[in-house]
Amino acid sequence: MGKVTHKKLKKAKKLPKSELKMQKTTSKEVVRNSIVESSTPEDQPKHLCINGSIQCFLHFLQKDKWINKQRVLVFSSRGISHRYRHLMTDIKAMLPHAKAESKMDKKDEKRVINEICEMKNCNKCLFFEPRRDSLYLWMSNVPDGPTGYFLVESVHTMQELKMTGNSLKGSRPLLSFDTNFTLPHLQLFKELLTQVFGTPKLHPKSQPFVDHVMTFSWLDQRIWFRNYQIVQETGALAEIGPRFVLNPVKVFAGSFQGEKLWENPHFVSPTSRRRLLKMSLAHKYIHRKDQQQSYLARKPGKDETVKVDVTDDVLLTSHGDDSGAEEAEAPPRPALVNRRRHGKKRKR
Repeated sequence: MGKVTHKKLKKAKKLPKSELKMQKTTSKEVVRNSIVESSTPEDQPKHLCINGSIQCFLHFLQKDKWINKQRVLVFSSRGISHRYRHLMTDIKAMLPHAKAESKMDKKDEKRVINEICEMKNCNKCLFFEPRRDSLYLWMSNVPDGPTGYFLVESVHTMQELKMTGNSLKGSRPLLSFDTNFTLPHLQLFKELLTQVFGTPKLHPKSQPFVDHVMTFSWLDQRIWFRNYQIVQETGALAEIGPRFVLNPVKVFAGSFQGEKLWENPHFVSPTSRRRLLKMSLAHKYIHRKDQQQSYLARKPGKDETVKVDVTDDVLLTSHGDDSGAEEAEAPPRPALVNRRRHGKKRKR
């Protein structure tokens, strides 16, 4: 047995020229035709795999494609407060398939939003409309409709809550709905919320992980939203935020227009609530003033025990020696004293 030299190892590693030619041609054909052919890397010979990475990646592209191309436009009108603006930014951070837009003027009509969505290539829209101290949300399917109109209540942002939960940005959520979503208008809300808050599979800006849950609960004629993290170790839920409540008002057939399909009979607008509050305060004020007047009428004077009317002695006449007496003359007025001070002449 001779010694194994470095040259002998190189000769042993070399392949015949026929195999080298086959390897070169087949590798090019695999790269070119991998999208068209449906063969898996396991069916190919081992010498055809280039580190097993290119074919696996191309096979992955063959198997799964980005089909659900939902895009949500999230923006607001002018005059929104800082609290509601932070809520809007939190919602944008939760939705990797969301797009932003500059604030819209209040004087513009709602139908203009359909054109903005068309320019941004979006088929869903979340439009926040502030009115005085309240916030309204338009959730629409562009351009055919329907559109849900909500009043946003009990807003708590992520910065305000500072919860312990945390999730990967861009990850896909699990959507959990209450068992009460069986009524016709609630089924419509469920479908709208699913298409808006559900991250599409294989979206370029999304992550292929599911690590948080978005819950929608129907309670007290309102939709309650919560966002939880799924803890991997125990499977428990830790709240992330934000929190808000959607009070449904109306449902329209079109996108930001059209026939009114449904209206909430239990809805009371914030303006009517403020008006009722002012009326109750006015009734309290009137009742308090009436009590003060009745107390003053019943309260006796300081010097007299019985209240005496001064006009009772007007018609009484005096009898006796003083009947012909003349009226006493008024005392003379004292003479005015001239208190004018004469200034001293200055010596020159």
